[in-house]
Amino acid sequence: MRHILLASSNQGACETIRECFRGEYKVEVASSREACFDPGRKRRYEFIFVDVGFLREAAQPDGFNDYKAALQPFWQEFPNAEIIVMAPQEMIREAVMAVKAGASNYVTYPINPDEVRYVKEAVQKSIRLQSELNYLRNKFWQAESLEVVQTKSPLMRKVFEKIQSVAPTKSTVLLVGETGTGKGVLANLIHKHSNRRDKQFISVHCGAIPDTLLESELFGHEKGAFTGAVRRKLGKFEIAHGGTLFLDEVGTITPSAQIKLLQVLQDKTFQRVGGEENIEVDVRIIAATNTDLVKMCEQGLFRTDLYYRLSVFPIEIPPLRERKEDIPVLVEVFLRRLNRFNAKEIHGVHPDVMEAFFRYDWPGNIRELENLIERAYILESSSVLTPESFPSELFAKKSNPSNLPIDTSVPLEKVRRKAIEQVERAYLTELLRQNKGRIAPTAQSAGIGVRQLHKLMRKYGLRKEDFKATA
Repeated sequence: MRHILLASSNQGACETIRECFRGEYKVEVASSREACFDPGRKRRYEFIFVDVGFLREAAQPDGFNDYKAALQPFWQEFPNAEIIVMAPQEMIREAVMAVKAGASNYVTYPINPDEVRYVKEAVQKSIRLQSELNYLRNKFWQAESLEVVQTKSPLMRKVFEKIQSVAPTKSTVLLVGETGTGKGVLANLIHKHSNRRDKQFISVHCGAIPDTLLESELFGHEKGAFTGAVRRKLGKFEIAHGGTLFLDEVGTITPSAQIKLLQVLQDKTFQRVGGEENIEVDVRIIAATNTDLVKMCEQGLFRTDLYYRLSVFPIEIPPLRERKEDIPVLVEVFLRRLNRFNAKEIHGVHPDVMEAFFRYDWPGNIRELENLIERAYILESSSVLTPESFPSELFAKKSNPSNLPIDTSVPLEKVRRKAIEQVERAYLTELLRQNKGRIAPTAQSAGIGVRQLHKLMRKYGLRKEDFKATA
């Protein structure tokens, strides 16, 4: 039988937790912090429920709340156990601090059996997800890429599946998407998971280079090829030999550069500007565009034969407004990066901010979201990003189902489902705010069960801690 260690002097809590796990786990009780580390305890515990007061005693030897130090003996003695903190309502803040320090989750007194079971299931689900991530790390994605490939969007899952398929090949890839959707990041991801990962990854923003210099930048030039060419210069194709060349905004290149690019793709050779020598090169091309190249071909602005050479394996990247379920994930990633390189510790956003994020259309896509988060991070003085740190325009338009953007290119059923989800999220956000994050009264007000409420909160990225912190 599996075992649970319960560290608490609260007899009512002990009995409730025993009943929750009767027949499934054997619950052992330690009535003090010291009793947890009794030399006779050599079992493997799956969960340790510990009273926040026991941790607080060890966390405040000098008046500071060092919960990481208080948890350290538990991790050393029981390395495989998941630690769940128990706290009364007036000590929620301490419980949250313990979770931030590394505890798995927390429950509140008086112990609610439904809450205990939900927390247990949530922790076990988290363990399963981590196991899946570890499997993916060993199976395909490199460890440093796992942050990039996090997604809850079915559209982005398909994108990553395509990247998995094409990355190990030599095929030319065309990334199609609006500005700011992360085409450069995905191009780098393809390179890192190719057999050229140990070679150069050279990025060229074609639209940022003057037309008169683009050919020289890509293919190099000989000394005296034009005014100012005082020495021979190697182009990006030569520098990227054996590796990957990323051509961003490829739709902006000149007609003459298009001809030379077509030659490289067909024959693997080119000539420097002003040169006569054919230079052989082995380069994988990843191109990106935010324009409709098919329409440009019809208008005579882009070579059709070049388009077919570039679009051997096209990947369409959805804009952020079509993958809003990823906004909480992206926010967490950006905050983690900012915390890593700054002295601040900001761990989330105010519910009003997240609600505004879900309403906003994001014309600048992920780049706009990242810039907004960084700006707010600089201005913020609390532990969460509040509305005051964001531009007022973000909150100007209130959620109104009649003003929802309508996409007539999708079936009615998808439009209806999206509208219902937006209304549901706004409704639950307001109820949680009114009830200060308390689950039971929120579920009662909504006329649904606690389990269903938890399911909806997970779906919409709502955390009760955010509403308690801002209450």
